[in-house]
Amino acid sequence: MFISLTKQQFVQILIIVGFLYIVLVSVEIPFVFLTGFSSLSQESLTRLPGLSREVNAQEKDSPIRPLNWVSKSSPPPVQFLHHRRQLKYQGGFISNLSFDAKTFDPTTKDRSLELHKSAKVAWELGRKLWEELESRNFVIDSTENVNNGSERCPHLVSLSASEFLDHGNVMELPCGLTLGSYVTVVGKPRGTHPRTKSKVAFSQFIMELQGLRTVDGEEPPRILHFNPRLKGDWNRKPVIELNTCFRMQWGSALLCEGWKSEAYDETVDGEVKCEKWIRDDNNFSDESKLTWWLQRLVGQKKSLTVNWPFPFAENKLFVLTLSAGMEGYHVNVDGRHITSFPYRTGYTLEDATGLTLNGDIDVHAVFASSLPTSHPSDATQKNLEMSNQWKAPPLPGQPVDLFIGILSAGNHFAERMAIRKSWMQHNLVKSSIVHVRFFVAVHPRKEVNVELKNEAEFFEDIVIVPYMDNYDLVVLKTVAICEYGARTVSAKFIMKCDDDTFVRVDAVMNEAKKGNGDRSFYIGNINYYHKPLRFGKWAVTYENFCYWYMVIYANA
Repeated sequence: MFISLTKQQFVQILIIVGFLYIVLVSVEIPFVFLTGFSSLSQESLTRLPGLSREVNAQEKDSPIRPLNWVSKSSPPPVQFLHHRRQLKYQGGFISNLSFDAKTFDPTTKDRSLELHKSAKVAWELGRKLWEELESRNFVIDSTENVNNGSERCPHLVSLSASEFLDHGNVMELPCGLTLGSYVTVVGKPRGTHPRTKSKVAFSQFIMELQGLRTVDGEEPPRILHFNPRLKGDWNRKPVIELNTCFRMQWGSALLCEGWKSEAYDETVDGEVKCEKWIRDDNNFSDESKLTWWLQRLVGQKKSLTVNWPFPFAENKLFVLTLSAGMEGYHVNVDGRHITSFPYRTGYTLEDATGLTLNGDIDVHAVFASSLPTSHPSDATQKNLEMSNQWKAPPLPGQPVDLFIGILSAGNHFAERMAIRKSWMQHNLVKSSIVHVRFFVAVHPRKEVNVELKNEAEFFEDIVIVPYMDNYDLVVLKTVAICEYGARTVSAKFIMKCDDDTFVRVDAVMNEAKKGNGDRSFYIGNINYYHKPLRFGKWAVTYENFCYWYMVIYANA
């Protein structure tokens, strides 16, 4: 009788649910027809009016440049040619690109102000570091044998609890990390205690990879910030926060709150960014009791799932392993993957020269292995071949047909050397019909800038864009390429590429000559109907787009 009564109640529930569903559907369908589908997204159905067909797009004239936005302080191309020698520093060139803070309204309340501040700080810091480097006149003999007196780094580092405390809760990684490096921490979270001037009990600890040798006299950047909060978070649930920070500017945080990352979310080396663990608000189950009983009623088998608790517990020993993969960092606790954090642009693995642990944690041991055994400066001396054979031709005394600007990072010595030995030896380049230069920003590591300065002085093919290198500001290099090509070499065509590109110079020239000289000319993979990405790795906000639009025209 009890079983039949229970089934009767479930049948009644099913009838009620079905009735509610029919009511909702009957109300929703007339609403859609009455609104004329205006509430539905039309993004996939609309096209730009001027780009309805590729033919129409090609027939349109080039947009007229707003002349009132052009910087009036910039000299014309002919005048600039007479002043190029004033910008020369012992074989290299400093870009004439200018950053005018007065161009932008500091009172704006949109998100472009944050980007403006970031660009201003990067520009001021980069110029300051480069001027300091020139004033001190650092000299490093790049031809010196790397095996004589060079610093060798240990393959592994191990510290006990007492040794770790003696080092100030810091483990130094002399040559940073490399692909496959890992750090293992054995520790125990402490019990909860009341926060200062508050009765709220909390327990948390922070593990960070820091760039101890990045910038002298300043707080080291947090290349990876790993913060498990067992108790005391605002939502009263255990969470894990991952982030980066440089000059007190925090990036966008990754919060793991017990829910597994969505299927559409980007992975890191095939691993999800956040794994699932048991939360107090889901009653230790993936499904509600009603859903479970309905599946039993229809005879559906319940899949076997394993529910894991939060990886850290008070006064419980844990073993944490932080490893460096191809796309990011991976954190495993007690042999189980917990979270993965993609690499943030601006820093490399070799910049992570220290591991710190602070907060409510008792560290028992720290062990790092598979570390690089040579310093990055040693690799620089191996990659650079100081030979006059690879020097670039001097600046031509007349306009060139094609100027190629190459985007490069400060520590990409091997990439630049490979280009010098390959397609930069083409006859069109050697005869100055085609002019080639590398565009490099200031690197956060002082020793890299010293090597970069020596390289620029010897090969005479590098243009320094004096701002602290940052991927979000890479458009400044593109603007500098256009400014250099138009004002310094008066090029008929300007091409931009990366330092991992092999350019067929003759093919590019032949294709460029097919264009009509009376009209604007562009070669590239054009996606006429592509829209700005607002989410994901390559997302660009509306404010950022407008900001860089003004920057480009201010330096036009």
